[in-house]
Amino acid sequence: MSKERYPLEEMMAIKKNRFDNAVKVLQEKKALLEKAYEKLYDLSQDRDKTLAHKQAKLTQLREQMDAGELIETIKKGESYLKLVNEQLAEKQKKVVEQQKVVDAAQKQVDLATDDLFQKKKDLEKLELHKKEWEKEMRYQELQKEGVEQDEQGTISFTMHKREKKLRKNDPGKKEKE
Repeated sequence: MSKERYPLEEMMAIKKNRFDNAVKVLQEKKALLEKAYEKLYDLSQDRDKTLAHKQAKLTQLREQMDAGELIETIKKGESYLKLVNEQLAEKQKKVVEQQKVVDAAQKQVDLATDDLFQKKKDLEKLELHKKEWEKEMRYQELQKEGVEQDEQGTISFTMHKREKKLRKNDPGKKEKE
């Protein structure tokens, strides 16, 4: 059987290359998403520390007011609380911004996943086509072999028949030899 080359071999190589690139892109996007989540976690932890500090200062200020501390001490505590509130607002803003980054990174991962799925589907379709093509080629090759065998059989039969006919027509020829 002669082995013919699959006519879409180059296209398969291109599709395989695109699939491999899509896998790499997806891995990169997932790594970026992971880093974005880590940064979000760190920023959230920092914000939560500031919030806990604010709560502790509020409790301390209430205790000072209940204890009847001097107004100057209470005013200093209030001004410090304003400063802590500003820090908390800044940290909350950073958390919100980082959440947007995480959401964008998640969207990129989703797009890369969809792209990978599509490229895999394209590659699988081509591989299925190749299997069907190979099956068709084997069938055609078997058909050719069958025709060749039929032709050889016909030629052999015709030659055998001719020899038989010649022997019948000339029986003495065989004896002379």
